[in-house]
Amino acid sequence: MKKNIGSKLALYPTPITVIGAMNGDRPTWTLVGHIGIIGHNRVLISLATSHFINGKIKETKKLSINLVDEALLPRADYVGSVSGRKTDKSDVFAWERGESGTPVISDSPLTLECSVVDVYETPNFESFICAIDNTYVAEEHLDADGKIDYNTLKPVLFEFPTYQYLRTGDVIGKCLSFKEAPNPQERIE
Repeated sequence: MKKNIGSKLALYPTPITVIGAMNGDRPTWTLVGHIGIIGHNRVLISLATSHFINGKIKETKKLSINLVDEALLPRADYVGSVSGRKTDKSDVFAWERGESGTPVISDSPLTLECSVVDVYETPNFESFICAIDNTYVAEEHLDADGKIDYNTLKPVLFEFPTYQYLRTGDVIGKCLSFKEAPNPQERIE
């Protein structure tokens, strides 16, 4: 029996990311766990309206999404703990400009450079709908076919209700490989 616990955001965990945007000739960064996929070439980044970085994203119409692994986590957590209005976070990460002009964290195993195509506003949040311009992946996280290998990349996951970071788990099967009709009475233990 399931219990109704009300209107709760319960689609977690998700990968934790550091969003970067240019603030003049220096980057600014923030930690973001509210991310989503809205198509094969569109992503959504949702930020509280009070974030300093929002204005910089609106000015440049560009941002980077830098995936966080365990080695990057302490610095990533820090940039989410302090405000860009009060603290210059530009030197927290080694970085370079990507081909689209966004700040790309050198130590991030995977970075998406994005152009903002729309901003969707909800109470207290601005959601940036972005087209993916470029994807950069550390070569050790590419398989023999040139595809991203998440078994080696191992992004840190964020679980919202308890504000905890989680490790990625084991592979349990291939997508679309369970070809037999399941017995609805059978439970997998």
